[in-house]
Order: sequence, then C-alpha cells, then structure tokens
Amino acid sequence: MKALRCHAFGPLDGLTLDDIPPPVPGRNQVVVAVKAAGVNFPDVLLVEGKYQMKPDLPFTPGAEFAGIVKVVGAGVMHVRSGDAVMGCVSYGAFAEEVLADATGVVSLPTDADPVAAAVLQIAYGTALHALRDRAHIVAGETLLVLGAGGGVGLAAVRIGRLLGATVIAAASTEAKLETCRGEGANDTINYEAGDLRERVRALTDGRGVDVVYDPVGGSYAASALRCVAWNGRYLVIGFAAGDIPKVALNLPLLKGYSIVGVFWGEFARRDPAANAANMRRLMGWVASGELTPLVSARYPLSRAGDALAALTRREVTGKVVIVP
Repeated sequence: MKALRCHAFGPLDGLTLDDIPPPVPGRNQVVVAVKAAGVNFPDVLLVEGKYQMKPDLPFTPGAEFAGIVKVVGAGVMHVRSGDAVMGCVSYGAFAEEVLADATGVVSLPTDADPVAAAVLQIAYGTALHALRDRAHIVAGETLLVLGAGGGVGLAAVRIGRLLGATVIAAASTEAKLETCRGEGANDTINYEAGDLRERVRALTDGRGVDVVYDPVGGSYAASALRCVAWNGRYLVIGFAAGDIPKVALNLPLLKGYSIVGVFWGEFARRDPAANAANMRRLMGWVASGELTPLVSARYPLSRAGDALAALTRREVTGKVVIVP
C-alpha cells in the first residue's frame, strides 16, 4: 500500500511516498481503509521532531481519519469489517490503510461524509472538550478565540456559538476574520492591526471575557491573559506560534480566574466513552446542518507534504484534508 513516510526528523521536504506492507491487526486493533485524513499542526511537529513524543523511524504521520473497517483483531466487538468509522491515532493515517486501537474508533452512519468526519475529531473534538468539559461554558458568557482563522480556532468559534456563547474572534488578517464572521463570530479583532487588550475592553465595556481559547501562545498570550474577567477561565490549547509563554501568576490571583490545560488526545485515551459521546454530539450537529466543518483544500496522498507545508506557512483557513 502507499503511505507518506518520514525517514528522518527535520524539514517537510524530506517526506516520501513509499510502498509498504499493509498493517495486520493485533488483539483489540482494527485496520481501516482510509477515505479521508485530517491535517493538523501536531503532524508537522512530529515530522520535525519537535513534538512531546518521537516515533521510531521511519513512520507515517497523520492522526485523524475516517474510512471503512477492513479487518478486525481478536477481542473487537463494537465494529465489524465493512463498518464506516472515524478514529484517531498518534500517527499512521496518511496512508491507504491505518492500524488503530479499537477504542480509538467510533462508528458512523453509512451515509456520513468521510471528509467531514475526518476533520471533526482533533479540531472540533478539542473545541467541544475544552469549552464544555474543561471551561464549563454556559449560554450568555463571552468567549475570546485566538488564532480564530485556523482549524482549531475556527472550530472553537462555531462550537462556542452552538453552546450559546458570545464569540469574539481574533486573527491576523481581514480575510480570516471574514471567515470567522461567516462561522458565527459576534465580533472580530485583527491583532496585527490593533491592541488586543484595548479592543477586548471596548467590546466588553471594560469587563473582559469569561473564557479565552488559546491555541497560539507566543506574544499574544501576554495581552490575552489581561483580558480575562473575574472568575474566568484561560484555556491552554497549544503553541502554534512556537513559543511557550511565561505567565505572571499575579493575574489569575487578582481576578480569581483559572488557567486550564486542555489535552484532547489524552482525554480521548483515558475516557473513550466520554469522547465517543462528544463525537456523536458533533456528528449530530453535522447531520442537522448546524455544523459544517470548513474544509478549504483537499490533497491527494502524493501531495500530503504540500498540505503540511501550507499549514506551516499559515495559508490554511479552516481545515485541509488528505484524500487517498
């Protein structure tokens, strides 16, 4: 079968498309014929050797996927060969077939769109877990989303609106902000063109926001940490800017707010039943038409490296997907 392969940690241009043997499932594992695979920033970090875990070389990147179960291993009871599923792995999805732990796959309706299912899990799964399970956001609260034009940020804009929040989307270009408005953002801030803290103060009558959703880190965090209202929550999602910010701990002390870590992958591993329930809720919103994941580009497997590169150049609005 064909698979995108990383033979050495480093630049993306070292990736190759190779023929490798198809995977064989062990106990409690399944092999899925991949119909679509979502592209995410951790995939880039994994190839570059900058992620918190390093696979043995060579390896196939790619974490989230949707497809058809091809083979099931011993002990697998909740899916069968021929079932439509979506799932997530640490790596291995940028291939014609992927090997996954059975606990990491969720059944789909037979008519489900595999592209929508493939991109729901990490970005939208993170947003739902962060806002509902970690921040316990309620209707009427105000949410500030940093990096709102990217896949993870745009997902938070839409999920925030579905949960009843007033959403302020912050991004680096007017084109991205226009997309955010199309996804339901109530207000927008171009943080390359103005002062983030002052704009938030103006939009909230000086009160600040109840929840900050930060997948960016870097220099914007210093301002955003000063935007949180009394008893608010600052959600640490990731560090797409590359720098891990240092926090002045007097800020949460003075305002009585919480800094909350969000690690969707570990949540999904530790509590697969709760994650599956979240996935079903997301797919329910898709089926009802309340949620349509924004996929800005589709790439064949032979151009998976180009998809990753577009992500690093910040050219992506919403999500991009690999379609083997």
